[in-house]
Amino acid sequence: MATKRRTPARKATRSRQAKQSPDGSELLALELKEIHSAESQLSKVVPRLAKSVQSDRLRELLEERLAQGEQVIADVESALEELDETPRGRKNVAAEGLINDAREHAQEIAAGPALDSVLIGAIQKTGHYCIAAWGTARSLAEAVGQRQAARALERAVKEGARFDEQLTQLAEREVTPALLAMAQESDGMQAGARR
Repeated sequence: MATKRRTPARKATRSRQAKQSPDGSELLALELKEIHSAESQLSKVVPRLAKSVQSDRLRELLEERLAQGEQVIADVESALEELDETPRGRKNVAAEGLINDAREHAQEIAAGPALDSVLIGAIQKTGHYCIAAWGTARSLAEAVGQRQAARALERAVKEGARFDEQLTQLAEREVTPALLAMAQESDGMQAGARR
């Protein structure tokens, strides 16, 4: 009698069946743990980034973001406690990559408008990720009746959007014009040296 060979499609079906299907509370806990990891990672790097920037306003905004992150961590820990979960056990590798990118820029680029410009972009990329994560967790919290967590995450989304807008305004009004002026000055000096 011939034995049945498993086709790749059959193997894929079996592996899909073996995967877990978490409920809403488990999904919320997973999202909250990822948010906690991202915010914990940010809390370690933002003070170093703040020291490396030239713009006083950017430094102030980074300090505000640090305070916002501390509030998000406290809110997430409270929500996880309600779910009988701890924040441990899950490292957010997406946030880690974005944060490492910002850290590398701070090490590679001299302080000044160029670094400030690049760091604004790096912080905004990380912020957009956080806003998406907070929004997802907010929706899950609402779905499973975690009203306090949903309100806290909604506040985080709104504060994150406001912070993003403040960074954009800073880039447009201060940092980018300073960077362009510096580039024009450098071009003028190079042209003068060639004469």
